[in-house]
Amino acid sequence: MKWLRFRHQGRTGFGVLEGGQVAVHAGDMFGESGATGERVPLTDLEWLTPSVPGKMVGLWNNFHAAAEKNGWATPSEPLYFLKAASSLCAHGQPIHAPASYDGRVIYEGELAVVIGRTAAAVSVEEAPSCIFGYSCANDVTAMELLNRDPSFPQWTRAKGFDTFGVFGPVVDTDFDPARGEVVVLLNGRERQRYPLADMIFPPAQLVSMISQDMTLHPGDVILCGTSLGVLPMKPGTRVEVVIDGIGTLANDYVKLP
Repeated sequence: MKWLRFRHQGRTGFGVLEGGQVAVHAGDMFGESGATGERVPLTDLEWLTPSVPGKMVGLWNNFHAAAEKNGWATPSEPLYFLKAASSLCAHGQPIHAPASYDGRVIYEGELAVVIGRTAAAVSVEEAPSCIFGYSCANDVTAMELLNRDPSFPQWTRAKGFDTFGVFGPVVDTDFDPARGEVVVLLNGRERQRYPLADMIFPPAQLVSMISQDMTLHPGDVILCGTSLGVLPMKPGTRVEVVIDGIGTLANDYVKLP
């Protein structure tokens, strides 16, 4: 099932994607819910992020191919950062070039894990039951901020600008990450294509290991990291993150006047 959140005629709702419509549900997406019988055409709604995470956890150096290419050591535990909740950006919404920064801004096409049940110190065997489903993500980064101050790497600032936490359009509950791949298109031209099976720490292991450090709550998101092919974006660029079986996350990168 493909779940989504939307805004329609001034109200916020959620439901299941069925063809070109949403079968609207009432209740709790991560708990008890049921179809209301109402259907809303996709052409009539505004897409929202498919969950409202209290935290978005992002992985660095989580793919063998990228580690080998860049000469990075294979980590013994997940290397992660947090993206601000205020950075959330949904499918179809513009990604804004920061007014306070004029350096390179890169895309990072990724798989997103959406938590469906509270996970605190869970085992790898328990972790799959805590995963609600999977979504597409773009971990946008102001690249030159990361190490601009040699005394303090600025991961939070570089990845936390408004609209830099892009994910959607849906959460797919049946997706098998072991068989998937991520493709990123810039203005229709392929720039990234990599298999998710190349992950150093796959989703269940990520959920388990991160939950040893912090409790993961329903709606929280883990970005699984990216692989080769990351490049800067120019204003006017359309970025599409495509994961067959989930869908296409499409956004325009724009500079505000």
